[in-house]
Amino acid sequence: MSTKKTQTLTILHTNDIHSHFGSMSSIAAMIGHEKEEAGEFLVVDIGDHMDRMAVETEGTLGTANVDVLNLTGYDAITIGNNEGLTFTPEQLAQSYSGLLCPVVCGNVVEQATGQPPVWMKSSLILEKGPFRIGLLGATAPFTAFYELLGWDVLEPVETLREQVEALRPQVDVVVILSHLGLSTDRRLAEQIQGIDVILGGHTHHVLEEPVVIGQTVLGAAGKFGQWLGKVVLERGDEANELTLVSSGCVPVQNMMLEESVSLAIDTHRTEAERALGQTAVITDRTLTIDYDHESPFASLLAQAVRQFTGAQLSLVNAGQLLADLPQGNITKGMLHSLCPSPINACTICLNGIQIRQALEQSLLSEFSRKSIIGFGFRGDILGTLCMDGMDVEYDPHSPPYEKIRAIYIEGEPIRDEHEYVVGTLDMFTFNVGYPSLALGTDTSYRLPEFIRDLLETELKRPGALDDSLRSRWHEI
Repeated sequence: MSTKKTQTLTILHTNDIHSHFGSMSSIAAMIGHEKEEAGEFLVVDIGDHMDRMAVETEGTLGTANVDVLNLTGYDAITIGNNEGLTFTPEQLAQSYSGLLCPVVCGNVVEQATGQPPVWMKSSLILEKGPFRIGLLGATAPFTAFYELLGWDVLEPVETLREQVEALRPQVDVVVILSHLGLSTDRRLAEQIQGIDVILGGHTHHVLEEPVVIGQTVLGAAGKFGQWLGKVVLERGDEANELTLVSSGCVPVQNMMLEESVSLAIDTHRTEAERALGQTAVITDRTLTIDYDHESPFASLLAQAVRQFTGAQLSLVNAGQLLADLPQGNITKGMLHSLCPSPINACTICLNGIQIRQALEQSLLSEFSRKSIIGFGFRGDILGTLCMDGMDVEYDPHSPPYEKIRAIYIEGEPIRDEHEYVVGTLDMFTFNVGYPSLALGTDTSYRLPEFIRDLLETELKRPGALDDSLRSRWHEI
């Protein structure tokens, strides 16, 4: 009489933690606890583990995140746009040089070689007990941005189709690490045969219950380390058929902590604060910020963008800046905390009508007080528009969209149909904030400098502080 023995593979997955270090020790403890159960375990992260808004990530350029990944015991990770676009290739190579597990991503190659960077694998086969697991990864194709950093990003669906075909005959299980978003994950499951599991991220979706499309199960664990994803697969020792036992995610238990991870995070935070404590500049006055009206700190940001891009004029939203810039010793850490968004400057071409519309909207509280989430923005509300290279005469008591009486660009009245080169922020080109700023043509993104880097440069420019006190908005 034979007894059938089942084989179990448990996949634990995280995504879009965005450097919420407060969750990482609990996640590590939960993963450690899960591994005490029987069966084979695969532990993966689906990207955007790093976020430069966190002091630990900014001050160590991602080394803190890599240390946590190592101590938690991940088997493989992929990259999200926060890794791929907010670090230079050199910085990423440096931080991943200490990573103990592979980075798997099949749709990113270096322009110079046509190959993945040395620290990245386009596919991977892992042995977990009796299971041969084929891992593939893909990241969201922000093509224009990646090209400026020296990468080419391949169309993910067709790339994965070819890779699945090549990998499938060699393995028992095919798992995709997809930093592509839920709608693309659904397409992958519908259009590509031979995928067992798609673990998703990027759109911060939570799949608490199994989502099965055809033969493929989809999993995703939300954002910010609030959930731990878990997929359990099973097969009998005679049949090679995989069966889905369960899939979903569980809330992260903040009472559980993994001591080595907590200690590492504390150590990295101390180191990061020391690194960010160096003086960037010394100022002789406070620059205030106001989200409803023109203010010197926001005008300084507009100056910084115009100086950096060389544009005729610049438009920035005050909400990028989280508090006043104090007088005295300004450290890199202070600039980081006041302007944490990993946002880049760009130039676009706009006509006079489009510029006027954005400025009219910035005088309305439904725009200036609008709450914005995502697109690199790490503030709370949009804030009014501040500018450089331009002056506006307006009557705040006039009806909406009729408040502006005159606009002058470099001293000349604005012309409705004339095209102007405008220095602004990449966020606006994604149609978030002021809609007419998304209508720009000839967009040219400027990487890798963040707007906080431009602020530091502008603060050192002679006369910049005096310029920031000059009004551009003139009430009549």
